[in-house]
Amino acid sequence: MWLFPIGVIRAIAARSNIDLVHPIIYQNNLSTCERRMKIMARYTGPIYKKSRRFGFSTLENGKELAKRPYAPGDHGQDRRKKLSNYGIQLQEKQKVRFMYGISEKQMHKAFEKAVKMKGVNGENLLKLLESRLDNLVYRIGFATTRKGARQLVNHGHITVNGKKVNIPSYQVKPGDVIGLPENDKELKIVREALEALHTRVEYVTYDDKKMEATYVRMPERSELNADIDEALIIEYYNR
Repeated sequence: MWLFPIGVIRAIAARSNIDLVHPIIYQNNLSTCERRMKIMARYTGPIYKKSRRFGFSTLENGKELAKRPYAPGDHGQDRRKKLSNYGIQLQEKQKVRFMYGISEKQMHKAFEKAVKMKGVNGENLLKLLESRLDNLVYRIGFATTRKGARQLVNHGHITVNGKKVNIPSYQVKPGDVIGLPENDKELKIVREALEALHTRVEYVTYDDKKMEATYVRMPERSELNADIDEALIIEYYNR
């Protein structure tokens, strides 16, 4: 049985319309709370704070660590506590999860799909995450962050092969063309993001006139974040 602080349980219970008449809640109520906690929805809090906690730029531009490259909090500059093997594996998994802005359920689903593919499991996992529609919208330059890219997808501003797709987790295949509906090509936020873009990944080609990009191939491991040890993530899920 999982043990949670009563404040956390009460907050979840309130959202679930559960009546708590005593700090030690009934078994049926606890199981509902457990399910809610296990889903571990996508994190929507301060990204800079998470990046500083991990000592890793989840935005991949280093801005979060430029001024304060230490953990948040009053004791952030103190010597970091040594992690166990499990703690190291968990932290590596969390780094990738927060970087791509996905839930634990989505992360585990990607892992299960990766181990069924040919090749190295860890690399397969990263390639699947990199092939998400929201991530590729960010890589193309339609948005300055993955969070912004996810909003564009959710609001129906993105097309794949000429058809609107509003699912951020949609798996884009090599050869697919990602673009904008004709009415959205003058969106200020998109124009500003494209102007701010300095470089574009080689596995995406972009047509300035049509304002659309082609996902030409899966990325090579050398083209992805070198600060990630994907083998630790596979070890975490295989434990």
